[in-house]
Parts: sequence; C-alpha cells; structure tokens
Amino acid sequence: MAETGHKATEQNITLLNRKILDLSGVTKVESFDSQLFVLKTVLGDLTIKGFGLHMKHLNLESGLVTIEGNVHSLSYSDSGSSSKKKSLVSQLFK
Repeated sequence: MAETGHKATEQNITLLNRKILDLSGVTKVESFDSQLFVLKTVLGDLTIKGFGLHMKHLNLESGLVTIEGNVHSLSYSDSGSSSKKKSLVSQLFK
C-alpha cells in the first residue's frame, strides 16, 4: 500500500500561474497581510512576497496552506540557527 502522508522533514510547493500557491510542511503562520506571508516550515522560515495575497486554506494539523494572489517571490531563511552560531563565535573571540 502506498503511503499518502509526507515525512516530517518533507515539503512540497506548487505554484500555478503565479496565482495559487499550495504548500505542505507548514508548522506555523508567523504573520501575514496582503503583501507578505511569513511561515515556519519543516525546512526553515519561508517568506512569501506578492500583491493581493490571501489565505484560501489553512490546516496546520496536516501542515497544508493555500495562498492566492500575485506571488512575486519565495525565500527561505535559517536566521535563527546562523545567529546562534554567530553569537557563539563572537563570544569565543571577546
């Protein structure tokens, strides 16, 4: 029998005509407005920029989110882990 779920570290992103964005692997919605969404995902923080953005579907239990609007960019950041590394290195050289 085929497995239909995803592993906790997997994420799928589907963007249809830059208008409909389907995401899996979302753990938390940090903030959102019509031009910016900030999501926590299993692969790091994801920032979505665009125009006229709105959330069509949200199910954090299954990690699924659908966003509609004009999507301009998707960007991952691991700022939390890199800042911890920086602070440790900066502490060593003080």
